[in-house]
Amino acid sequence: MTSTFEGQMTADQLRDTFTGFFAAKDHTVVQSASLIPHDPTVLFNVAGMVPFKDYFVGNEQPPFKRATASQKCARAGGKHNDLDDVGRTKRHLVFFEMLGNFSFGDYFKEAAIPYAWDLMTESVEQGGLGFDGDKLWITVHESDDEAEHIWHEQVGVPMERIQRLGDKDNYWQMGDTGPCGPCSEIHIDRGPEFGPDGGPLLDPTGDRFMELWNLVFMQFNQSADGMRTALPKPSIDTGAGLERILALKQGVDSVWETDLMQPLIDEAQSITGHKYIVGDYDDRASFAMRVLAEHARSSTMLVNDGVFPSNEARGYVLRRIIRRAVRFAYLLGTDKLVMPRLVEVAGNVMGQAYPDVTKNMGFITDVIGKEEERFRHTLKNGLAILDGELNDDTDKLSGSTAFLLHDTYGFPLELTQEIASERSIDVDLDGFNADMTAQRQRAKAAQKGGADAGAIEGFRDVLDQFGVTEFVGYTDDFADCRVLAILDGPADADGNATVDIFVDRTPFYAESGGQIGDTGTITTDTGTATVLDTTFALPNLRRHNARVTDGTVSVGQTGTASIDVLRRDAIRRNHTATHLLHYALRHVLGEHVKQAGSMVGPDRLRFDFSHYDAVTPAQIKQIEDIANHETLGNMPTRIFETTKDEAEALGAIAFFGDKYGDIVRVLEAGSTIELCGGTHVRATGDIGTIKVVSESSIGSNLRRIEAVSGDASVALLQRDESLISEVAQMVGTQADDLLGGVQRKLDEVKGLQDEIKALRSQLAAGRASELADIAVEGVVVTQVDGLSPGDLRELAIAVRQTPGIEVVVLVGETDTGGVSLVGAVAPGNPKPASLLIKDAARAVGGGGGGKGDIATAGGKDPSGIAEALRIAAEAVPQVL
Repeated sequence: MTSTFEGQMTADQLRDTFTGFFAAKDHTVVQSASLIPHDPTVLFNVAGMVPFKDYFVGNEQPPFKRATASQKCARAGGKHNDLDDVGRTKRHLVFFEMLGNFSFGDYFKEAAIPYAWDLMTESVEQGGLGFDGDKLWITVHESDDEAEHIWHEQVGVPMERIQRLGDKDNYWQMGDTGPCGPCSEIHIDRGPEFGPDGGPLLDPTGDRFMELWNLVFMQFNQSADGMRTALPKPSIDTGAGLERILALKQGVDSVWETDLMQPLIDEAQSITGHKYIVGDYDDRASFAMRVLAEHARSSTMLVNDGVFPSNEARGYVLRRIIRRAVRFAYLLGTDKLVMPRLVEVAGNVMGQAYPDVTKNMGFITDVIGKEEERFRHTLKNGLAILDGELNDDTDKLSGSTAFLLHDTYGFPLELTQEIASERSIDVDLDGFNADMTAQRQRAKAAQKGGADAGAIEGFRDVLDQFGVTEFVGYTDDFADCRVLAILDGPADADGNATVDIFVDRTPFYAESGGQIGDTGTITTDTGTATVLDTTFALPNLRRHNARVTDGTVSVGQTGTASIDVLRRDAIRRNHTATHLLHYALRHVLGEHVKQAGSMVGPDRLRFDFSHYDAVTPAQIKQIEDIANHETLGNMPTRIFETTKDEAEALGAIAFFGDKYGDIVRVLEAGSTIELCGGTHVRATGDIGTIKVVSESSIGSNLRRIEAVSGDASVALLQRDESLISEVAQMVGTQADDLLGGVQRKLDEVKGLQDEIKALRSQLAAGRASELADIAVEGVVVTQVDGLSPGDLRELAIAVRQTPGIEVVVLVGETDTGGVSLVGAVAPGNPKPASLLIKDAARAVGGGGGGKGDIATAGGKDPSGIAEALRIAAEAVPQVL
């Protein structure tokens, strides 16, 4: 398949051409956001407009009126899911890039349509893409007379190449809720060799009339009840798939032959030893290599943006992608690891556009390689289970077994079907689908939730009327303010009513970036409200959730908003300590460590990060030493604002969960420099001692540490010192000789235990002799109370060792009030001892057993001991 793209537009050139065209028309070029969205309604950024959603719905004021971007997108999992189509068609991908231009209440259809036409048809030399305008067809929504008029009258597209389509094709919405509106699409006629004439209306597959660009005329916001309300200002959102346009510019039939995918398919050929057949969608090996190529690229980009394989949410989707690729490598007979080599090629392909991929390549390869190793082990386990289920007496594998393999062991259904079909055995798909549907319903129910729609509308009314809250909390602990609005809040933990108070200016920090919200008071002339928490109702609109504890507080009053200063000081210490720990973690474990979440409170801090192994005690000590060296240095912290590009040039690291604009806040604390919008100490020495209190796993390739600082670390040291002193006193030594004292006590305990064991053996021998004396024809069945189950078992063995004894059954009330049963037969007896006590145990409300010549059981009803002995005596003939 190997070819070159000399003289053709490359993927990197296409990105630059598109964004450059709009930059020349006063659009701000916005760097791609992460694949992990801030929007909780989607797993991934599924379209170019997702990072701009708050601008479109009016929740946040955009910093620019026009923008253009090449946005990283992924569609797998949830409503937007192309995973199963990858490799089967010419165009479906999980990871793709969406080229787009956006207007936030600036221009509308009258400008967006001509812009799109000019970019498509102007020559490459003029800054366009150079498509033949006579081959372009247009679709508009069936109700959109305005768009049709502009295409025909202003741009000059003949009416015979403009078609009207319905909601299914020409009405766009991101999900069940959110921005939506009619759209207009540009299609290109690829010629009669790809199908009959008739335009997009008669070409539902899009093979001949391929969609190139979708212009969404953003006019409405759809709520959960299906109602559509007009957006504050009509806006433009366009999306053009980079890979589709690239295939046309490079003169190839599909995305698989472009310079983005061809190097990966070439590598797949090299790894598997199979030959790729261009354009053959029936050849199994070629299909498998397309899957390998795409999934290597998509998993590379997902891991680079902070997604790690797990069993939940987007981590589960990534795991499916990697495992799907490995499965197809397995089907091609490839036993060696395939993903590390493919990931390296993906890094080379994407590295120029996204330099962080190259920087993180070692970590990305390691994460994906380890996942492949684990799944290859899973494949072996799944095959072992299948071998046990697929026997000669079976003509259908149960759906529950197939689902168990799929859900619990990660064994793909398609692989189960293929292996079963080789033995002429069907798989119960109805049963499998029933189990799958039940699981999806459980997952869907678990994901329901979110802010009440009525509350959101109330917040938006406050924002529309008064604007965002002025925040003065970086410098002030209290502020004069005016109460702008009071809304009903959620009930507190005790079920008491609360209110949400909105003021014009506040020192209260709203929860974000892992730092919890401030508490304190809002006081007016007539009353006091105790602030329980502070959060963002909408971007930059701070909500003070409070309970009025004295008098009344009313809208329009002036007052004073005061934070709990001591609590804020503790939070400052923990927040700056979090940054120092992040620095120390990267220094000790490696630069692959990325923050994956945090919680900064007054009493402790929690820090989640990417790492593939448990952090050893020695590493934790090293991390603590580095962090505390920074605090002892007592370096002044420096906090300043600059552009995001300048901050990155300084080496600043972005923290997970924070949303950054063009101007960012930078924290320099000792040796670390990171982006952060939180509150921090004046100097690192203000933190005091940093002490890690726990380290644990929270998922595949994800770790969590918890730590304390300041007063909390002093309290921890004092507690530990008190415990050491008490323990030393208990073992009769001094604190500095605690280990020696404990060891002496352990030696003393061991000696006493040995004595007890010897005495018990003597006692058992004596009692064994007594019990053997009451044997009848070599059989002892009797009651012995007051012993532990272990001692009773030892006694039964001692009795059995007496010459002439063949069977022993001892039943008794234990030293703790339960019932213990022991049955024993002479060594060499082929009958299991469990026959003696299996039924007897039921008489005392218990059960148990064993397979050899000694069996034990337990119960909880001592009143049934006599009956148990009778049943055991009747069972003796079974073992003789």
